[in-house]
Amino acid sequence: MDESLNVFDEPLVPCGEDPVTGFYRDGCCNTSDEDFGSHTVCIQATEDFLQYSRFRGNDLSTPMPDFGFPGLNAGDCWCLCAARWLEAYEQGMAPKVYLMRTHKKALEIVALEKLKKHAVDIN
Repeated sequence: MDESLNVFDEPLVPCGEDPVTGFYRDGCCNTSDEDFGSHTVCIQATEDFLQYSRFRGNDLSTPMPDFGFPGLNAGDCWCLCAARWLEAYEQGMAPKVYLMRTHKKALEIVALEKLKKHAVDIN
């Protein structure tokens, strides 16, 4: 696993425990070379984003009990793939971001300035 640092090179703050998020389902947006999707951007889900994501083929709101996934609701925090966040940003549908909870590896895909435009917790 890569070092747990946020976009400010500070210790990564947990993203969400209810539902438990993260590639490793540890509540943090930790990542490694195994995480091909780079689940590194901690978002606050909105109804608009959840509908957008479903339309784009990634239904995050429908429960999938077989995988232990309860489905997301507006207001839930989730470690989103950096490329999906960037796609939503480019379409004007990006959800809010928690920078202190977003892994610094996200910056390999998304510029910090773009994340800051949607930040809940600007440092």
